[in-house]
Amino acid sequence: MPRDTEPPTGGSRDATDTPGGRRTPRGPTPPDPRATSPAAGPAPLPAPPPERDGPPDPSGPPALRAPAEDASAGDAPAGDAPAGDAPAAPGGPPALRAPAEDAPAGDAPAGDAPAEDASAGDAPAEDAPAGGAPTAPGGYRAVFAVREFRAVFAAHLLSLLGVVVSELALTVLVYDLTASPLLSALTFALGMLPYLVGGTLFAGIADRYPARQVLVTCDLICAGCVAVMVLPGTPVAGLLVLRCLVAAVSPVFTGTRMAALTDILGEGDLFVLGRSLLRIISQGALLAGFGVGGLLLAVVSPRGAITITVVTFLCSAALLRLGTRARPARTAAKGGGTLLGESVAGARLVLGHRRIRALMLLFWLPPVFVVAPEALAAPYADEIGVGSAALGLLMCAMPVGSIAAELYVGAALSPRTRSLIVLPLAAAGLLPLVLYGSRPGVALAAVALVLAGAGSAYVIGLDQWFVEAVPDELRGRAMTLLTAGLMTLQGVGMALAGLAAEFFPVHQVVAGAGVVGTLCLLLLVAEVRRTAPANRDRTEVRDGEDRQVPHG
Repeated sequence: MPRDTEPPTGGSRDATDTPGGRRTPRGPTPPDPRATSPAAGPAPLPAPPPERDGPPDPSGPPALRAPAEDASAGDAPAGDAPAGDAPAAPGGPPALRAPAEDAPAGDAPAGDAPAEDASAGDAPAEDAPAGGAPTAPGGYRAVFAVREFRAVFAAHLLSLLGVVVSELALTVLVYDLTASPLLSALTFALGMLPYLVGGTLFAGIADRYPARQVLVTCDLICAGCVAVMVLPGTPVAGLLVLRCLVAAVSPVFTGTRMAALTDILGEGDLFVLGRSLLRIISQGALLAGFGVGGLLLAVVSPRGAITITVVTFLCSAALLRLGTRARPARTAAKGGGTLLGESVAGARLVLGHRRIRALMLLFWLPPVFVVAPEALAAPYADEIGVGSAALGLLMCAMPVGSIAAELYVGAALSPRTRSLIVLPLAAAGLLPLVLYGSRPGVALAAVALVLAGAGSAYVIGLDQWFVEAVPDELRGRAMTLLTAGLMTLQGVGMALAGLAAEFFPVHQVVAGAGVVGTLCLLLLVAEVRRTAPANRDRTEVRDGEDRQVPHG
């Protein structure tokens, strides 16, 4: 349903506190038997402990995992527990995990969850061979080896196609009923505006209630809203209100699903690749969805096309209910606090933490500027005198670059390398838009857009930093806020680009977005570096060798 296009907490803490309020152990860290020498490169994903039935620990070698976010220079890096310790749970290193009483039962090894959390429709927990030896290869194929993720992926694809088709069909329906271009455009715009309201005021739902219950309920609410849209007697005002309700539910659904992925895939590399796959399918669904919707509207009425969306939402709800395990809520309502109070308090904690705020802005800021050429594609095509075919090429170029780059970075690069390219790629990602300053033809403009889309691959490594920085008990609210801000600021960026194009030529506006955006990102990258954990930058001695921990 809601779209990813892809959260945190903790107020100010002293330098030795982790984001969850726990302190990291001090003193020397014994050698990690999994560590590799610099020449050997990152180690392969470790085999899961024999007693676990769930997916293998995706976090990779400890040397590649980010230390606790606020750890001081004397702190031991997260994940480097003594060799005699029990294997780490999929939630990540102990310093980053919520206290045991707050941890979801779903984080325990499969089969250890309390009986009351299981139901007849739960997905089996056995996603790995009984002997614990991994048989699935690494990379994206390892993510698909996790049964629960396959259900989430299929539900995401179905709901996305339904959303795209319904947006197109509803826009056509409103225009047929009113013959008003303004109301037709407003129908489409309402898909973004309520994100801020829903993501801020309802974010507490993501942590207060069990994830599966939230996801299924959101799908059913959307199916109900769309079903009412289909009724012949529904007035235009009612259609717009229902559209707003669906959009307000979207960030809660997306944020809850993102947080639930850390339970399903762990907090390491599998989570990063799982998030990457959902982004890729989001981009692909946008390209395919509008084409499918256009063909559909050629053979059925707008209301008929919207009816199909009801079916996709119901199928998504069924997949999530039957294909994922029940897990308790991350936090329970305490002291009679209201949902609104918890949501606002969570947003305050998230945005009040310097490190998490910097990482969130690194997700939010590039899309504000990179949407300029897409928002102004039609005016630019008119400016250079090309037709609708060229316009279609310009609209497709950026998603193609984004999908190709994300597939390459996720499949071909190690977690360590992905971490190393985050800041350089984020800082330089908008520079291709400067080519618009020369008022290029379609071919050169398309190349610039493909390169700009490829720059978005920095978010794969950023996902890992973000989930490490956010404590488990606030993860749902933080990720809901992340989604709401991302969608809202994209809408703001489109509006600002359109406003600027009223006063300046389109090619200058796009080039200016590249220049101004790059300058802003250079300042933000510097802030991210300043807030990086201190022990990411120091040289550590392990197994008698100097090992330089990559800077993040």
